[in-house]
Amino acid sequence: MFNSWIAVKSPNFLLTCSNVTLAIVLPPSGTNIVTQLYDALLKKQEKTSHIFEIRPINDRIFVPNKDGNMPELPEITSRAIEMNKELTGKTIQAFEVLQPKCLNVTPDELNQFLNHSVIDSVTHHGKWIMAHTTQGWLLINLGMGGEILLVNRKQMPAKYKLVIDFTDQTCLAINFWWFGYVHFCALDGLTNHPMIAKLGPNVLDLSEEVFTNLIKNQKGKVKAFLLDQSRVAGIGNAYVHDILFMAKLHPNRLIASLSATEISALFKGIQDGLRPSLTKGGAFYEMNLYGEKGGFQMEDIIIGYRENTPCPQCGAPIQKIKTGSTSSFICSTCQPES
Repeated sequence: MFNSWIAVKSPNFLLTCSNVTLAIVLPPSGTNIVTQLYDALLKKQEKTSHIFEIRPINDRIFVPNKDGNMPELPEITSRAIEMNKELTGKTIQAFEVLQPKCLNVTPDELNQFLNHSVIDSVTHHGKWIMAHTTQGWLLINLGMGGEILLVNRKQMPAKYKLVIDFTDQTCLAINFWWFGYVHFCALDGLTNHPMIAKLGPNVLDLSEEVFTNLIKNQKGKVKAFLLDQSRVAGIGNAYVHDILFMAKLHPNRLIASLSATEISALFKGIQDGLRPSLTKGGAFYEMNLYGEKGGFQMEDIIIGYRENTPCPQCGAPIQKIKTGSTSSFICSTCQPES
């Protein structure tokens, strides 16, 4: 899965399939080409085990070195909790779709399937927000970033790609920075959804025993494992550096070389790396349902994106290193490769 930029001069987009990342350089008029490519990859994905991602290099996306950070488990979990609180019991009146490409059905079909349905609950799986209604699932993925805002129709935000109107005059305004999804799924169809069906379990839902049994049977490197959404879902580039630092593990460590103590430390690192942000409603570069920024600030990040600053534990300078097609922030003293 994608987790960081590669060093290419002035690319507009990055395309990733499995562990291969390609830089795409296009003029602004070339965006339609990327959209067409994205659609083709989604169709291909339905027939393969690969998960594709295309991401823009966009100044709106957080971090000093312009690493691309999608909403991750703390942000998506926070949105799902907020939506479950606010939307449960609401009746969908209509959908206004300004970006039909985000749908897996036509706008008319979406209205036909879900109009007059009542939202029973809202949960999430990985980076998908899942609203269970009386007539089917409404699935939302913010993709490369965006906002989901609960507003009144008379107080709409400046930008949105899709609006869900409710019978109580409130609405959900959804905006994607670039690509995102709003999918319909039949009540019994989640196991056949081409993207959700491939996801591993939510990483924070795992007990230490289950996590240990899961990881000890895996191959490859520890960072690649954490970022592979088909193995465990929810971790991305924003949090993985601190998780590995707290576990004292180099991102290139082979899973097969991990001791029981190190696996336990990794489990604890995942908890300590994600739960503080979840408690604060997610990262500061993402907006909640009410238009407020998340409370997890840049100063809450321990070593991620802090190249050349002293390690908070040993004082050695934090390094930015190449790990495959991605970059990682590490303390080489606290996280030896061997």
